[in-house]
Amino acid sequence: MASQTIENYVKTIYLIASQTGRVHGEPVSTGELAVALNVSPGTVTGMLKSLSEAKLATYAPYEGVKLSEQGRSLALKVLRRHRLIELFLTQTLELSWDEVHEEAEHLEHAVSDRLIERIDDYLGRPGFDPHGDPIPSADGVVTEPQGQPLSDLGRDDHFKIIRVVEQDSAFLRYLTDCGLDLGTVGRLAEKRPESGAVVLQVANRAVALGWDAAGKVLVERVPG
Repeated sequence: MASQTIENYVKTIYLIASQTGRVHGEPVSTGELAVALNVSPGTVTGMLKSLSEAKLATYAPYEGVKLSEQGRSLALKVLRRHRLIELFLTQTLELSWDEVHEEAEHLEHAVSDRLIERIDDYLGRPGFDPHGDPIPSADGVVTEPQGQPLSDLGRDDHFKIIRVVEQDSAFLRYLTDCGLDLGTVGRLAEKRPESGAVVLQVANRAVALGWDAAGKVLVERVPG
């Protein structure tokens, strides 16, 4: 059984690679992992050597790390636990989407496979968690939603929010305060690249969102 540290590393490697389009491409650097895990580069290097010895990844100094098929399978298993727990907490205990990430970070290492399968069945085999992230199937299949960053839309494009790729609780609370939850529809009223912001029309309300923040909100275009 993999340790909590190993599970955190393979999950983080997978997430960095998938979020930057490198699942089967360039390796993830030790610097990226150090920042994501809030540890020193030396600590990361030592752990990557251990992952390589365990056949969970291939590591090359000064190049970075890629997950092996075994490592990818473990990463998806951990993500499956995490995202099902998040959805379970929102739907049964009515926790908000900004509360569930930290809880799931702890619980994902403690729950059994049997309990996760019971949760999956109870929830009706859902495809996405409360943030719109895809939930891997029990056999490791994951289907990424076909969304695009809100910041990529043109003026007067209409949209529906389908995913938020930032799990920071303060950011999620800010989106809620702005009325920008999953499923929200609206229109991009203005793009202000000179000030680094976009202005959205949501219901009868104008909402200003910073450029970086808009890049973390994925949407699909909808008819006006």
